[in-house]
Amino acid sequence: MKLGMAKLKRPRHDRLPEQQQETMRKAVRMEWATIGFVIVTIVLVGAVAGQSQAMRSAWVEDMLSLVPPLAFLIASRVVRLASNRRQPYGYHRAIAIGHQAAALALLVMGGLLVFESISALIKQEKPPIGVVVLFGQDIWMGWLMIVVMAISAIPMVILGRIKLRLAKELHDKLLYADADMAKADWGTAAATIIGVLGIGLGFWWADSIAALVISVSIVKDGITNIRAAVTGLSDAQATRYDDSAAHPLTTDVEKRARETAWVLQARARVREQGHIFHTELFVVPVEGYVPTPAETADLHKRIEKLDWKLQDTVIAVVEELDPEQVPPSSEAQVGASSESGT
Repeated sequence: MKLGMAKLKRPRHDRLPEQQQETMRKAVRMEWATIGFVIVTIVLVGAVAGQSQAMRSAWVEDMLSLVPPLAFLIASRVVRLASNRRQPYGYHRAIAIGHQAAALALLVMGGLLVFESISALIKQEKPPIGVVVLFGQDIWMGWLMIVVMAISAIPMVILGRIKLRLAKELHDKLLYADADMAKADWGTAAATIIGVLGIGLGFWWADSIAALVISVSIVKDGITNIRAAVTGLSDAQATRYDDSAAHPLTTDVEKRARETAWVLQARARVREQGHIFHTELFVVPVEGYVPTPAETADLHKRIEKLDWKLQDTVIAVVEELDPEQVPPSSEAQVGASSESGT
């Protein structure tokens, strides 16, 4: 049974703090740079692809690599919209929706490429690689393919590493997914180069095998990111930006609440709303004590100071913690037991 609830005045939760706004602007610039570079790469790869299945798969992957940055750029504009009666939590979940859309595109196209690669192996297709005349010299097209793939991989890896750092600062899972795929672009380039060299050495199947490796990596990216996006959209426990573990802020909020003199027990449920977290903190006061609005406000401020993501926090003062409403973690159970003296 609830004794009271206080939701205090705070900065609009649909705005990022100034430092994160600057990081977001950097991320937007990186995504525009990525799009520009990828478009150039698509043109170059398309010009030399020929009949190579591996080159065609790499070309399709390059086109698919436009989806995450485009989704990020669209979402980065949507999240700036002000919250309203219809969208009381703001529009930060546009990031998760963009993440899901990009992941679905990867999964579908990756599946199609896997089918094409396996079909080429079954049919024993032997892709010809011709000769082109450059500066009066006959040059095997395979060398041009190798040069294009080698050159195109380097900037993507660099951009990927830069965006990984920005994704961590913003707690942006869409940007992280994009960065992770870009950072791993060297694998696509290496597989394609091996496939082309295999054709040159007379191993016709090397091209289809390389294409299959690329296609499977696309499918893997799609599955991984769909799982992460759906988890976020289904109000699961907040996790780190790379989904490697539960986010420690849930425990930090509970610890900060238990440090308060009038709090006997505290438990939080924290869900992601894109960049920021929506936090509901349930506290049980010591027996016979009724906290004042000022004391609740002070607790709220101390929780907000833990991290910029904790802008949207609700504190509910209750008589007891309902395990069905706020299931305890193992750490929370230990903390509650020690506080109650059992």
